[in-house]
Amino acid sequence: MKPVAKEFEDKIVVVSGGSRGIGFAIASAFARNGAQTVLAASSQERLAQAAQRIKAAGAAAPLTVAGDLTTLAACEKVHSLVMERFGRCDVLVNSAGATRAGAFLAQPDSDWQEGFALKFHACVRLCRLFWPTLKATQGVIVNIVGGAARTPDPDFLVGGAVNAAMANFSKGLAGLGKRDGVNVNSILPGLTETERVHALFAQRAAANDITPEEARSRAIAKDGIRRLGRPEDVAELALFLASERARHIQGTAIAVDGGSTPGLY
Repeated sequence: MKPVAKEFEDKIVVVSGGSRGIGFAIASAFARNGAQTVLAASSQERLAQAAQRIKAAGAAAPLTVAGDLTTLAACEKVHSLVMERFGRCDVLVNSAGATRAGAFLAQPDSDWQEGFALKFHACVRLCRLFWPTLKATQGVIVNIVGGAARTPDPDFLVGGAVNAAMANFSKGLAGLGKRDGVNVNSILPGLTETERVHALFAQRAAANDITPEEARSRAIAKDGIRRLGRPEDVAELALFLASERARHIQGTAIAVDGGSTPGLY
């Protein structure tokens, strides 16, 4: 009996920030569902570990691309290697980025520059580079933004500004997607159990002269949630948004935050 084809079999899925956290969970989910994944991140060591974990789970070994995605050259390298190896891209997931929390008056210019350089500018560049092939494949872009795009926080002004810019860019790009046949949607995770959120708690603790454990407890109490999110929560939505079942969903931003977003939208 011929085995049943997996949902993303023969699809080429590029994930920036794919070596750990939410990006790794998304790449793993696509790989389990038959995709040939491409992981891009700064650390070759972490990429090798991530690729080994995906391969050990029985999926196709990912192509890995190490580089500083704050630079145009590294983004061009990702695009060139994907096109040379596979000739196309079907799904682009922009998940790279780690903006810093902190007291506004104490944060240097470099926090702002680095925050925009990786999360926002890398997203813009990768979308622009991969757009022609995504148009040809009638593909999908899923941008991993963040709940701070909708809920400003005085101790997370860099992240809020970067996320808001990325959300606005994604919505505008979806207008071009309607014309070119490329679906563009965003996911807005809330606080999620990753190395990055542990670092954020440490930064918030330093800004408020409390312990990281107190920062974590305060955040959960403030949001009124039962638990922090898990990377797999976000990965499940990313799979759906990249599927044919979601083809009529365009230009949408969906929160995965346990209900912590207080506003209507």
